[in-house]
This record gives sequence, C-alpha cells and structure tokens, in this order.
Amino acid sequence: MAILEIKDVIKLFGPNQEQGVALLKQGYTKQQLAKEKQITVGVNRVNLDIQQGEIFVIMGLSGSGKSTLVRMFNRLIEPTSGQILVHGKDLMKMNKEQLRHVRRKTISMVFQKFALFPHRSVIENVEYGLEIQKVDKKTRREKALQSLELVGLKGWGDKKPDELSGGMQQRVGLARALANDPEVLLMDEAFSALDPLIRRDMQDELLELQLRMKKTIIFITHDLDEALRIGDRIALMREGSVVQVGTPEEILMQPANRFVERFVEDVDLSKVLTASHVMRRPETITLDRGPRTALQLMRERGISNLFVIDRSKHLLGVITAEDASNAYKHNHSLQDILITDGPKVTPERLIGELFEITSSAKVPLAVVDSDNRLLGVIVRGALLGALAGAIDLKEVTDHA
Repeated sequence: MAILEIKDVIKLFGPNQEQGVALLKQGYTKQQLAKEKQITVGVNRVNLDIQQGEIFVIMGLSGSGKSTLVRMFNRLIEPTSGQILVHGKDLMKMNKEQLRHVRRKTISMVFQKFALFPHRSVIENVEYGLEIQKVDKKTRREKALQSLELVGLKGWGDKKPDELSGGMQQRVGLARALANDPEVLLMDEAFSALDPLIRRDMQDELLELQLRMKKTIIFITHDLDEALRIGDRIALMREGSVVQVGTPEEILMQPANRFVERFVEDVDLSKVLTASHVMRRPETITLDRGPRTALQLMRERGISNLFVIDRSKHLLGVITAEDASNAYKHNHSLQDILITDGPKVTPERLIGELFEITSSAKVPLAVVDSDNRLLGVIVRGALLGALAGAIDLKEVTDHA
C-alpha cells in the first residue's frame, strides 16, 4: 500500500513558471528552458509510489534534483505543479495547521547537518520537537529516553553534543526524529558527512532499526554502494528526472538506458547479488526411492548429485553418484548413504561470502528458507560466471 504518491511533480526556479510548466509538458528540455526562458528545472515531472514500510532510496549525482524532490514531500520546498498525496490526501491543498500536523506526526526529517543545539544536553535535543508541540515534560522525557535507547545511546542523555563523535551526533538527530513516532522518515544525505567506517556502521544500525520499527524511510544519497546496501527500491535521478525505479537487483541487472549502465558498471556484484540470483532448480529425490532409481535420474540429467527431500520439500541431505553406485552393489538404502552435513545458506546470503563455502565443499551448496525447505542449489561455476559478467545470469543458473 502506497503511503506517499508523487504525481507529475515539477519544480521550477525563475520567471514565468506557469509558462515553463506548459513548455515542459510540450517536450521542452531542461537546457532549452534555461537558454530560451531563463527557467531552471529543479524537478521534472516525477511520478513515484512509495510503499508503507519500505526503505526507498532516491539517488543521483550532485545537481540531479534529489534533495529538491525530497523537500517537496513535506513542502519545505513548494512544488510548482503536481500532486503529493499522503495517505491519499493532497499535501498541496492543506492549510498551515494541517501541514504543521503532517510535519509533526506523519513525516519527520533527518538532515546531513546534525543541527543539534550545542547548549542543550543530548536528551534535551531529542525532546525539542515534542517541546515545541507542548507535550508535557514527563511524557517527552519518556519518549526521548526510548528514542535514545533505540539508536544505541542509552546513558548518554546528560552529555553535550560536543562530547559525542560524529556518528553519535547523527544518532541523536535520528533519535530526535523518532521521538515524534512519525510514519515516514526523510533522511537527506544523513550519513554523507561521516567517515567511511562510521558511515557503514550507521547503515547497519539503520537496517537493524528498521527491522524493529517498520517505518517508511526515504533516504537520499549520491553513493551507489550505500543505495544498493540499504534500499528496498531505488529511484535514480538525472537532471531533475527519474530515469529508473527498481530493486537494487533490477537497477544492476536490467538498467533502463546507457546512463544507468554507466552509473552501475563499476559496482562490485559480490557485495550486491545474493544466493537467490545464482541458484538453479534443484534435482531432488525422496528417501523411499532406491539407489538404482537415483543413479538412473543422475545419468538422465547429467549430474553427479541428488538432493534428498521429504514430501514437504524439507531438505534431508544429499547423495553422490559414487555413493549411490556402491549402495546399489551392496543392497543399501538411500538412508545409508545420506550426507546430512552438506553446506546450506539462505537466499539472502551475498555471493561474495559463498566462495569460501563452495571451495571446500564436496557437494553443491543448498539454498534453503527459514523452515529448511529446499529452494535451489549453487555450484561454483555459477558464482564465477555471475561475477565475471561474461554470462547472462539466466544462462548461468539454467546451465551451471
């Protein structure tokens, strides 16, 4: 369900903006408007649906319009035209009081600059939003303490901001936004001022926090690795327009145009692709079949292993052609030759973490869900092919 709907939103700067909107809709480019009409296009006819509970990343290079766009989601910047719907209600038609309520209760913002009051303690900074809403002191203190604990700063409330590291100060800014218990968090380049290691820690913190909070988070960044790491979906912007919206995998593997291709070409796929992308359909057998049947299946399918499952597709183990041949000769059952300690991973496991597992494994890698049901199998060739980029992923998984 969409919590935020952006419909044909335009933001122009300069004279004759009404005329500029009409010309954009007629097909004028950003460059033409700047040259002929002295109108700057900040955001150009953007349409987005942001779903409840997702981390939606808006990314692009400097000047792409991403920060302008996100500031229109709560009307810190007024759109020139278009609609912004929050739970189906048009933000553009709200009066000052209604808009103030949305900013306090529905949408909170976390800025790149921490914007903490140096003369206030940490907990007083976190309480600030509740204080201006005239929430009573006891209630706002309780909520502030809860927010500090959420972001890992329990016990730091009495400190002043200058006693905290940059990462801790950013957590205070996040706690201040969370204290209002908003439905939507707008995070504009929230981690870009931090050192790389602290930045990665904050990304991990945000993902852990999201598992508990289930908020809708709109995250602005210019860093593709950051976008791929935290985003459920990504909107990639260029010159005020959205050029592609998709999951990290869709952006990487199905780029919409040459610009997106060039944008993602240097990405380390081992840190993005998961086991689900390189697994193939498993060849299986149940324990009630015999070694002779197993050998026949392996010969027909040109494989040297079969995964053994029960009737509910739970993984029981794996058998090899060599063991099945010996079992047939000595009249043993599949149970007698079942390998139960073979390697297995969940579909979310990054493929960069799988090489060490597959390098020492005697049987293919099983991919299972949380209930140990077999979803697929991975062989080393699929991993190498995916990372090399020389073979289409579908081809890899079908023929590995």
